[in-house]
Amino acid sequence: MNFGELAGEVCKKVFPIPEEKFVGNHTSNVAICTLSSIDLLKEISQSGVMEKITIAGRLLSENKGIDELVRFVNQQPRLDTIIVCGKEVIGHRTGHALFCLHKFGTDQNNRIINSVSPDPVLSVSKKEIIQFQNQVKLIDRIGETHLPNIMPLI
Repeated sequence: MNFGELAGEVCKKVFPIPEEKFVGNHTSNVAICTLSSIDLLKEISQSGVMEKITIAGRLLSENKGIDELVRFVNQQPRLDTIIVCGKEVIGHRTGHALFCLHKFGTDQNNRIINSVSPDPVLSVSKKEIIQFQNQVKLIDRIGETHLPNIMPLI
């Protein structure tokens, strides 16, 4: 286990953060990523928005979290839009890393090009990344935490 993984495990024990996602309408082509905003995610999960989107979830890490998101998207051929909103993860800048991955991909070491995150190294393959880049459009609303401002984008 490397230092980053060890630190992540310590953080899970000391600062438990529920990693929640909510499944909505499986025929929808839209997903919402609320980054670190749990209150926004809960508000979405309890609203009529869930009938219009396939899934709502958070993105907390610039490596394992993005790996999971890429794999999920690639298994959902109908999904073509992700609204990225909510507060950025302090210190990790997961939203920024996700947009860098979508625009620039990864280098020869599987590090997200132009990411300012501390450890933006992915385990997904170049083929999986290309599929993700070609399949979805990302809508940048990083910082937006008011559901009424997000709803018109769906």
